Amino acid sequence: MQTNKIKDLVFVGFNKQIIALDRYTGEKVWDWKSPKGSGYPAMILDGDRLIVSVLGYTYCLEPTTGAAVWENELKGHGTGITSIVSVRGDSSRNRSGGAAAQQVVDAAAAASQSSTR
Repeated sequence: MQTNKIKDLVFVGFNKQIIALDRYTGEKVWDWKSPKGSGYPAMILDGDRLIVSVLGYTYCLEPTTGAAVWENELKGHGTGITSIVSVRGDSSRNRSGGAAAQQVVDAAAAASQSSTR
């Protein structure tokens, strides 16, 4: 059963590969293999984009199909295990998820500043 809904997918990464599975059946929906780099892929689902980094190479995938949207070699920044963080809960035009996340970040920053005074 092919699915086109992000909420119905689970993403698994190993050996420079990402595999999307149907969260209810475990059936493979799509797979993608990094054309560059090797090893364990770090990834984050950022709203309607799946950001993947493999040993210095960073890719943006369309999460329902696995199609590459963009890539960035980040030349000159080195290689190794990547950490990926995004405050945006939704990269679509509806920014309500991102706005809520930003409010949490702003509140934490304000609390931190008031505790250091």
